Amino acid sequence: MTYSDHYTYRVRWSAEDAAFVGTVAEWPSLSWVADSNRAAFEGIQTLVSDVLEEMRAAGETVPEPIADRRYSGKFMVRIPPEAHRELALAAAEQDVSINRLVSSRLISTSS
Repeated sequence: MTYSDHYTYRVRWSAEDAAFVGTVAEWPSLSWVADSNRAAFEGIQTLVSDVLEEMRAAGETVPEPIADRRYSGKFMVRIPPEAHRELALAAAEQDVSINRLVSSRLISTSS
């Protein structure tokens, strides 16, 4: 396994390109277009490996893979006061904290 294996790859069909497109979350500017799902995946992985090699040779800092990052589980979100009020009401009606309510809603929408 190489460091490039830790990055977050995705392959999707592109109607516009009439082909599969491989992308990597840590480098939104990189993509690889191919006729098959497998070729798009292999192409984007090879491209990332090549870019990593070039960046290291140039002494540049490479992006840390999302999978290797540590997360605290906390982040701040600003919302309109009306939405805050509605969340507080919903949380009170369900007898849970706003934090618990929002967390469960975020988890259910991201799955």
